[in-house]
Amino acid sequence: MDRAYTVVTSSPLGKIWICATDYGICALEFGEKVGRLARYLVRHQIDVPDSNDALLSDSPSILDKAVEQLAAYFERRLRQFDLPLDLRGTPFQLAVWDELLHIPYGQTLTYGEIALEVERPRASQAVGGAVGANPVSIIVPCHRVLGHDGALTGYAYGIERKEALLQLEQAGLQLRFQSSTLGTFTASTHRCP
Repeated sequence: MDRAYTVVTSSPLGKIWICATDYGICALEFGEKVGRLARYLVRHQIDVPDSNDALLSDSPSILDKAVEQLAAYFERRLRQFDLPLDLRGTPFQLAVWDELLHIPYGQTLTYGEIALEVERPRASQAVGGAVGANPVSIIVPCHRVLGHDGALTGYAYGIERKEALLQLEQAGLQLRFQSSTLGTFTASTHRCP
């Protein structure tokens, strides 16, 4: 079983949990408490510590790098993340997530277009399921996927967040981090619950 570490940080769109193993970022989710993230880690045999408050002194530097890159992303200084990923899923999910990584900043694709790219042209609905199961939001940009008619469709963390992420990338909406300690960004490191 792999050990997991988490950084909990604030963002313009709410609290973000970023989780990493020794191999790379394995999960990122919005919310006050981990929900999907914890279930994903258990399902993929990644050690989930008992305490939500246990501070880690030996967390991997990849989490610091992820926090820095997220800050740069929200400030529109970063368009492409440069982080190792530890994605775990079915071969189909991995193929879909790989396609998500190839959607350029500020652009979108439909579920049908992704189905064509993974050579499953009739699998738009299955693509939707794989996109919805994406464990690393923002970094693996599932927010860049739209319905067949270009409409905003489901997003695990709410349509409002999806719309804000697209506006950030497409229209240049600059979202600011709220912090009293670092000026623009704040983060604290905890073991995964």
